Amino acid sequence: MICSMTAFARADRHLEGFSLAWEIKSVNHRYLEVSPRLPDTLRALENGARDKCRQALARGKVEITLRYQQIDSDVELELNEPLVKKLSDVSRRVGDLVQHSGQVNPMEILRYPGVLSSQELDVELLQKEALTLLDEALKALIDTRAREGEQLGNLILDRLDGIMTQVEIVKAAIPRIKEAQRERLRKRIQDVVESPDPDRLEQELVMQAQKMDVDEELDRLVTHVSEVRRIVKKGGHIGRRLDFLMQELNREANTLASKSVDSETTAAAVELKVLIEQMREQIQNIE
Repeated sequence: MICSMTAFARADRHLEGFSLAWEIKSVNHRYLEVSPRLPDTLRALENGARDKCRQALARGKVEITLRYQQIDSDVELELNEPLVKKLSDVSRRVGDLVQHSGQVNPMEILRYPGVLSSQELDVELLQKEALTLLDEALKALIDTRAREGEQLGNLILDRLDGIMTQVEIVKAAIPRIKEAQRERLRKRIQDVVESPDPDRLEQELVMQAQKMDVDEELDRLVTHVSEVRRIVKKGGHIGRRLDFLMQELNREANTLASKSVDSETTAAAVELKVLIEQMREQIQNIE
């Protein structure tokens, strides 16, 4: 399986009293760089979230954002009845002492610390749910990366077919190009020397043929293409390996262009470089 490094995923969960949502964005990067953004309540999850990302991903610049919201409508308020009774008794006693016959104001009692309390948040449960939800978000991210990676793999294979087409064009043209070069060189020498030495003429022709010999470059191009196909078929974390092979392919294309003595081979070399560059751009996004 080939995975792209560019993807987005979201996973959310609504539980009693609160809701959680993870958002993950990833783009291409040479290494794995994880940037968590967590609410203060769940700041302690940072190391655990980083570890899960390292286990699931190999490369990419990854931003993970956790959104936490407490649902007020579901919060239950608890009344401390013993404290309310004590406060009420004390209020009446104070009223008797100051000869004040007014009734106890309930709202004043409610404002006293400890009379009302909300159910305490179970932080351990919240952290556990958040990490479980992160697993879901990472799985969704990987699935998205895999779908895009499959498309990138198909694009690379198409470009490899194009490279092989250009290689076959050059191979088919070499005998004709060599013969045309030999004939041009023979005429040039004969124009300069009325009776050239046949042996010397043949040596010059051989030397010129060697200078334009591109069989080795074509063979290496075919070898690199086969290796790229094998790696793409194998899948996994192949981005760096493919990037190296693009450099090797580009080197052979440059050598082929430098040895070209014919417009057809020059055009083939240019097309090779275009195809290789197109692949290289796509490979920058492969994990």
